[in-house]
Amino acid sequence: MADRLIYLPLGGAGEIGMNAYVYGYGAPGKERLILVDLGVTFGDMDASPGIDLIMPDLTWLEQNRHRLEAIFITHGHEDHIGAIGHLWGRLDVPIYARRFTGTLVRLKMEEMGLPVEAVNITEARPAVTQVGPFTVQFLPISHSIPESSALVIDTPAGRIVHTGDFKTDVTPIVGDAFDPIGLAEIAAEGEGVKVLACDSTNIFSTHPGRSEALLATPILEWVMAQPNLVVATTFASNIARLKTLADAARASGRKVCLLGRAMRRMVSVGLDSGVLRDFPDTIGPDEAAKLPRSEVLLLVTGSQGERRAASAQLSRGRYLGLSLKEGDSFLFSSKTIPGNERSVGRIMNALSENGIEVYDADDGLYHVSGHANRPDIEAMHDILKPRIVVPMHGEHLHLREHVMLARSKGMAAEIVVNGAMLDLTGTTPKVVDHVETGRLYLDGNVLIGSMDGVVRDRIRMALNGHATVSVIVDEDDNVLPDAWVEVMGLSERGRGGADLVRQIEGELSEFLDRADARTVRDDGKLDEAIRKITRQVAMEEIGKKPEVTVIISRLMAD
Repeated sequence: MADRLIYLPLGGAGEIGMNAYVYGYGAPGKERLILVDLGVTFGDMDASPGIDLIMPDLTWLEQNRHRLEAIFITHGHEDHIGAIGHLWGRLDVPIYARRFTGTLVRLKMEEMGLPVEAVNITEARPAVTQVGPFTVQFLPISHSIPESSALVIDTPAGRIVHTGDFKTDVTPIVGDAFDPIGLAEIAAEGEGVKVLACDSTNIFSTHPGRSEALLATPILEWVMAQPNLVVATTFASNIARLKTLADAARASGRKVCLLGRAMRRMVSVGLDSGVLRDFPDTIGPDEAAKLPRSEVLLLVTGSQGERRAASAQLSRGRYLGLSLKEGDSFLFSSKTIPGNERSVGRIMNALSENGIEVYDADDGLYHVSGHANRPDIEAMHDILKPRIVVPMHGEHLHLREHVMLARSKGMAAEIVVNGAMLDLTGTTPKVVDHVETGRLYLDGNVLIGSMDGVVRDRIRMALNGHATVSVIVDEDDNVLPDAWVEVMGLSERGRGGADLVRQIEGELSEFLDRADARTVRDDGKLDEAIRKITRQVAMEEIGKKPEVTVIISRLMAD
């Protein structure tokens, strides 16, 4: 059977985040494979309470890891590298990344006790990496983190350009500028670009994207206008924004203090790798606390409302000896990711209640997106002239809109979501198979499957509360009539003010007093009956059916 070129997203297609894309070439079912990115998304209290990180289930890739050549990382955002420390051990293949990104990946490997030697630092195009049937080049491209790269992947079936996340910023402050000339050279080489796998995040934004450089003046003017302590938060990985804010602090005579582990780490890696230059010297929180408030700017983590980050802790009172006072100013120089609105709003309201002036990025003065808008995506199409477009990095609506845009320009395109295997060999992309995909949850420090029931039970307890019922059966298989009940997350009083626990215990005592011998001797039947009565009483008294744990203790004869 003829060799084929395939594309298989395991994460990031039909959603924003958790990026993991497989490319393969070879005989069907025997293709040699590469993986592009291995990221996470974040849990929320509605759908995944208590979950720290969510990452792709790599079961299919683990089953085929003897065919996997390498992992290539486009850039250092968590939704592209966050799962590496947790999942690399299941794959055990070389990782390739540029210097800044590779440094971040090595830190993740080191934290998990994994070999940093697995991470290979690769130079940008024209340097090439050959793995199996793939020749891969890292093409510098602009984004909201330094050293972002598109991947130019050459295969026997043609050239693929995988954009990763990108924007068309020719003046990005820090990092690589968008290079239309370099892209045009890629399109002109050989037979041109067969496949463009392209960022779809901002496909519905109809105005051209804005440059990071446009923020320098309004941010400087804002900092200079503030009379007291200035606090600013943004994504720690947006080193260009950190530099813009730090430069504004320096120009206005303020010292810069970095608060938050991620903020300090990103600046350190930026300086060590050489992508961040002329960054003002920073001070620690002890020194910041001693200076006049008008001489300090705090750069803090927590732009998305993370409860343990510096922003949230400052909003609740004190953090590392620093506190905010009435008349201080707090800037959110970032866009709130959908789903985080309540968490961010909670912090903003807490700040406002304490008399702090809060500023956000809604007017466009203090933030620009790191993703290409619709005209920028069209520009990428026009420069590269791909024969096939595969939209990625977007929810289904984004992918669908991107497909319609590509088709309107005469390019073949297909909606591909997680688990759909796309054959790219011919002139028209075709979905030829589906593989099981899912999610893994990092629950504390343990990985669990999304179908394991842990989160489902947690949600049920959150919605309905919990009751524990203990009963004792003596050595003659006589059940003692006094059941003991404890409830959590349930009202103490039912209808008419009756004590809920006593109501449940009373009904259970009546049942246990008349229970037949067959039920008493069978733990399963006894458990089921007790559970049913407990839920019925709770429903009648308070309108809730709690989760019930039944403990049956059997006394043994001497």
